[in-house]
Amino acid sequence: MTTALVVGGGPAGLMAAEAMASAGVRVVVCEGKGSVGRKFLMAGKSGLNLTKDEGFGAFSAAYDPAGWLDPMLAAFGPAEVAAWAQGLGQAVFTGSSGRVFPVAMKASPLLRAWLARLSGLGVEVRTRWRWEGVSGQRHRFLTPEGPQDVVADVTVLAMGGGSWARLGSDGGWVAPLRAAGVAVADFQPANMGFAVDWSAHMARHFGQPVKGVALCLPDRRRERGEFVISAKGLEGGGLYAVSRALRVGAGLTLDLMPDLAAAETAVRLARMRAGESMANRLRKLGLSPVSAALAQEFGRPLPADPVALAGVLKALSVPLKGPWPIDEAISTAGGVTRAAVTEGLELRALPGVFACGEMLDWEAPTGGYLLSGCLATGLWAGRHAVRAVSGR
Repeated sequence: MTTALVVGGGPAGLMAAEAMASAGVRVVVCEGKGSVGRKFLMAGKSGLNLTKDEGFGAFSAAYDPAGWLDPMLAAFGPAEVAAWAQGLGQAVFTGSSGRVFPVAMKASPLLRAWLARLSGLGVEVRTRWRWEGVSGQRHRFLTPEGPQDVVADVTVLAMGGGSWARLGSDGGWVAPLRAAGVAVADFQPANMGFAVDWSAHMARHFGQPVKGVALCLPDRRRERGEFVISAKGLEGGGLYAVSRALRVGAGLTLDLMPDLAAAETAVRLARMRAGESMANRLRKLGLSPVSAALAQEFGRPLPADPVALAGVLKALSVPLKGPWPIDEAISTAGGVTRAAVTEGLELRALPGVFACGEMLDWEAPTGGYLLSGCLATGLWAGRHAVRAVSGR
């Protein structure tokens, strides 16, 4: 019987395992940690965002590099992700932003149902089997029983990126793959926070969400999204959506009045009583306390002139001090390069070995894109692995 090895028990690896087991292949999943899906479960603690319900053009545009994942996302995009969750008995709903969540708002029921399905397909899961390297089709693992070698007809690697080491994605696979001749781009943080040197006046706002603003980049891109002020700086989904551009050096400005033109903002300011305090002017303009604090922090001294003040509020420059470290990032850029794999995600340097998920050098923001990309690449690698061993 054809046997397949999957290294890594996250969403990409489990999806590859399902694809191969459904085709009649005997699958063994080896996971370095004591249980599978640890990062998946962590992501679900704040509400598991499965995907984003939007047109394919807008959906695929969220991924970098452009076009690489398009065939995979076309085969397993938002509609397919939602149907897959529903097939596991998890009803889903679409929020006002288009984000799709399970009604349970947790990852654990979905993961339990998924593992039960995989078990029914005959998939074997081995935990605390840490991958150490490969020679041909022979994979070396460090296990509780000591070193073990596994030889399979086909292998799918799904060991994650380089963030959240305590959950298993520590990038320990990079050196062995490079030694085997696989091109791997250095990791960089993605979907991460950025450091800010706050004044003492901002301490009372730490932990507060900033809502109703637009994050603006020099290329005129605007993102409406929420982020959070912390002692270390800024973090949160709205910031993650532009984190790649910020990482490579783009400046960030905030439009604190995104639904009002600068001219109208100036008119409203001019109508206010002369001599009114700046705090009162910002409050009457409709700014939340935390948005007003940001204006005073980054725009000080704020100009009294209505036109000048409106200009500051519509384009508040944010002095970021750089991204947070990789292990504090939600995901990473970098990994196995596009040139190192075939269109079916088979490693050119290691025939019969495929790679998927965050091991590959692509990135996407949170909001459903990241998880959808992992599932889509896992399914793609699993299906092409089956074709490789079946001769189709």
